[in-house]
Amino acid sequence: MTEPDALPPRPANVRRASLLLAAGTTVSRILGFVSAAVLAWTIGLNNASANAFAIANTLPNNILLLIAGGFLSAVLVPQIVKAGLHSDGGQRFINRLVTLGTVVFLAVTVLATLGAPLLVGVYTFADDALDSSGTALAVVLAYWCLPQIFFYALYSLLSEVLNARGVFGPYAWAPVINNVVAIAGLLLFAALFGVAPAHDDPAGWSTAEIILLAGGATLGVISQAVILMVFWHRSGLRYRPDFRWRGVGLGTAGRAAGWAFGMIVINQLAGIVQVNLALTAGESDASVNALRVTWAIFVLPHSLITVSIATPYFTRMSGHVRDGNFAAVRADLSTSLRTVVMLTVGAGTALAAAALPFLRLFSGDPGELNSTAFVLMAYLLGLGSFSAIYLVHRAFYALGDTRTPFLIQIIQSVLFVAGASLIALLSPGEWVAAGIAAVTSVVGAIQAVIAALVLRRRLAVPGASLGGARVARRFAAFAFAALPAFGAGLLVLWLLGGVEFGGPTLLAAGSGFALAGPLTAIVAVAAVGIGSLAVYVGVLAAIGLPEVRELARQVRGLVSRRLGTRS
Repeated sequence: MTEPDALPPRPANVRRASLLLAAGTTVSRILGFVSAAVLAWTIGLNNASANAFAIANTLPNNILLLIAGGFLSAVLVPQIVKAGLHSDGGQRFINRLVTLGTVVFLAVTVLATLGAPLLVGVYTFADDALDSSGTALAVVLAYWCLPQIFFYALYSLLSEVLNARGVFGPYAWAPVINNVVAIAGLLLFAALFGVAPAHDDPAGWSTAEIILLAGGATLGVISQAVILMVFWHRSGLRYRPDFRWRGVGLGTAGRAAGWAFGMIVINQLAGIVQVNLALTAGESDASVNALRVTWAIFVLPHSLITVSIATPYFTRMSGHVRDGNFAAVRADLSTSLRTVVMLTVGAGTALAAAALPFLRLFSGDPGELNSTAFVLMAYLLGLGSFSAIYLVHRAFYALGDTRTPFLIQIIQSVLFVAGASLIALLSPGEWVAAGIAAVTSVVGAIQAVIAALVLRRRLAVPGASLGGARVARRFAAFAFAALPAFGAGLLVLWLLGGVEFGGPTLLAAGSGFALAGPLTAIVAVAAVGIGSLAVYVGVLAAIGLPEVRELARQVRGLVSRRLGTRS
């Protein structure tokens, strides 16, 4: 029986959807960095209290990935696209899916919150990882942070349903309210209780401080989910709870999710090892919180570029697979790979050159700047391959194949654990975090190559070319252009007094204009970024890559349309 509220999925306009996603993500990420900077200003960057909060506030995301990450990202979009062919447009499938997800998410959230001491213990089992007061603080903070699981999961579930039906805006814009609420909570915390180093000692935290810091973070996540419900209704979808979970296709989705779940488990086990290895660093060295902050910076261009482009492409590729049009899948994958890697390598190079002034927004201590900057640069070495993996995995998921990414993830995790453990064993404590980041980049490149080769065989048909050689040549050109671009960015930073060359680490924080304060640091980041990107684009243009010409054409077209609209 067809339900009257059923709506057909909207067609995916990749360019328009990507711009909408990028705009929302840009605003959200800017506010996210403001939030991270205020947090570092309030409780510090590399101390026991900051590490305790980093562990507690990361737990909800880790648990979410375990219970739903693979299912939501790998399975739902293709399954909802297929369900769109049902007589009701997929409405019953969506109703039962959301009902099932809500029940499961609520149960897991309650169990995880009750098990907060056990969960914190898993992430701090290394000897001397945190002293007793640091561990106790992490546990209490976790009680207030772990309810985020339910609201993160609800937001993710509703977002994937909207994305699968061609509605992309709410997914990108809802996190804005999360960041606004989080920033307001941090500013109130600072006004009432002071700022770092007042909170360095985890034994000195009061109940009011704990509730305001962790409760404010959780309130932001709640707001993000609630606002998405408003967009859900405005988009034309109507949800009715439906507990009849048989006969609508959820079994197929569940079987596909099994491999995706296994991949997330493997990844989370590697993450537990990473946290415990990072905690072997010295008390004032880059550690867990430094890895968290630099990873947030690392994923900025990934979120703005890769996710914004890949999300509508994923929906479109899923439709091509449903229709049996594998030539279109190959074309979309090739185009998105070349575009995304070109943009992310350029952005990553500019960020690496501007690492010191960027991190000046989080800390003014030269020692923290130096150690944390090397962590960020080591991560950014692998940005292009990280984005390529993301796209290749989406192609596998569109094909309904979650088993192959799981097997490749095992290889990646084994290599990562071996490499990171070796780094922690051989290197001084101050270099553990940077070593972990470097291993992440190297292993990620290996994973990207393996995944691409396997997918190439999967999509190959007689007489059809996947353009693998062309993609490889483009990647080599991007890497080549990144070298002079990085050098140009460092030159600009040196001229602004932000970096000094020489010494045992080859480069270190300078004492000039670029790092004098947050405002001068923002100016330096802009100058370094512009200089680095100008050289990067110039080199690619001199080589004569068609992707650069196409990008320039699109930018000119966008500007012309904007000017025409205003006139």
